[in-house]
Amino acid sequence: MLMLHAFGDTRAALLAAGASPVPETTQEVFHAAVERRLLREPLQHILGTTHFYGLEFRSDPRALIPRMDSEVVVETALCLIPKDHRVVVADLGTGTGCLLGAILWNRPLAVGTGVEADPGAAALARENFDILGLSGRANLFGGPWDRWTGWEAAGVIVSNPPYIATAEIESLAPEVRDHDPRLALDGGSDGLAAYQDLISTGAARMPMGAALVLEIGHDQRAAVLDLLAQAGFTGLGHRLDLGGNDRCVWGFAPGPSR
Repeated sequence: MLMLHAFGDTRAALLAAGASPVPETTQEVFHAAVERRLLREPLQHILGTTHFYGLEFRSDPRALIPRMDSEVVVETALCLIPKDHRVVVADLGTGTGCLLGAILWNRPLAVGTGVEADPGAAALARENFDILGLSGRANLFGGPWDRWTGWEAAGVIVSNPPYIATAEIESLAPEVRDHDPRLALDGGSDGLAAYQDLISTGAARMPMGAALVLEIGHDQRAAVLDLLAQAGFTGLGHRLDLGGNDRCVWGFAPGPSR
């Protein structure tokens, strides 16, 4: 992939050029990329893009790198959104915008908002929505989700919140620890701080029957489902990622208290 990046053409063209000498400029770009990778800089930052749910997203240090495990959140949301319905979708802590972008791309009648407190990440999400041609259906709210006023109108809310316990961050791989934004990783002392906030706010403000779909850490299913149940969410479910790990939970809002 680094050689393809340095070559600057299609994979087929690279294969066709396999017997030819490597141009000096291509060698220079390739060796520079290898040096960056040896320093544990993520491949996605070197390439500048990553693929997620069949789409290409810009990826750089402004936001968490989209990961294949998160595709299960998109799949779950799509199961909850009929193709022929106009649904309002929100992605809280949108980062690159990959979750919302993939959902809207596959549900052309849906509209949505990416909520992002970090200005750099919000700018990156806006760039990705523009590239995908979704700027007319995907809005950005720059600020924390507790200040966002769209809770009451959303039919489906998704989120991949920070869920790593603070004490565990230093033991993560350098690609994650040193290059993903700390705020996108740190879930507080037990990794559940963001879930407690999201779920309590959702229970108080989401319309009855609206779906809340959350990515979770591999060992957090019971704890997050318990938070949903305590808040009155119904129809609870969970789903595994391709590695067989718990990765996604959901529930349906009880509706604001009367």
